Amino acid sequence: MKVKINRNAAKELKKMLETEEAQGKMIRIFVTHMHGDHAHYGIDFDTPKEHDEIVKTDKGIDILLDTREEFLDGIWIQYFYVDNEGFVITNPSKGGHHHH
Repeated sequence: MKVKINRNAAKELKKMLETEEAQGKMIRIFVTHMHGDHAHYGIDFDTPKEHDEIVKTDKGIDILLDTREEFLDGIWIQYFYVDNEGFVITNPSKGGHHHH
């Protein structure tokens, strides 16, 4: 499975991983709900489960994805500091996006 991540998102995810809550855990991206042809995504801390793939990104952060969920393959995690500050997770290969 593939994940792309922008520099801002990598910086924010690293900060999240340094919190106590994240100790011993990884970043999981998951589908919160489906809208016909696209998905909405959430971010959480978790440990690898049976169906997970640990996807390495080019920014040195590993992302947990459930391999049974096709809408997670090809996601792009971005973080913006302007307008609506926060994560935007999209899947260009599937359409749809989410402001987190």
